[in-house]
Amino acid sequence: MPAAREHKPSASEQRLLKRQQRELTARAALRPLDPNERPRALLAGVGVASLLALAVLIGSLTIHDLSRHGGSLPAGLFITAVLLALARGMWQRRYWAVLSFQALLAFQVIVTSLALVVAETVLAATICLVSIGLGGWLFWKLVRVMGHIQATEHAGRAAPTETDEALR
Repeated sequence: MPAAREHKPSASEQRLLKRQQRELTARAALRPLDPNERPRALLAGVGVASLLALAVLIGSLTIHDLSRHGGSLPAGLFITAVLLALARGMWQRRYWAVLSFQALLAFQVIVTSLALVVAETVLAATICLVSIGLGGWLFWKLVRVMGHIQATEHAGRAAPTETDEALR
């Protein structure tokens, strides 16, 4: 019988193995959040969502001819409700809420970047740059928070018991 040849991984297989190892190491480094722990970035997200909800509500209720400005009261109330739901979900450390808020932040950064292209004054350009910087910073900080939330959710799940397996 010929001796079995040892399989030597190709360069792409080696890269895949290294990437998988890095992912496992990164996931192992994420510790679950304590029961009442809320990282600063999460609190900042809750605060921003709450302040935006308040600003949208006040704007919707105080502008007399809102339709002339491209809006409507029901739309303003809907946006307020969505922002408050996101703020509450983030306060409760829900992954979906953080992810949804990040989607809004990404949209804000893109739109503000487009506004920067057409900014006509130094003040307008400065406001756009600050908005892009703060939105991008908060987006980046929430990435780690999402990892901690996932680690918390995975730690909270008990290993399946024999009874659970029998029920499947």
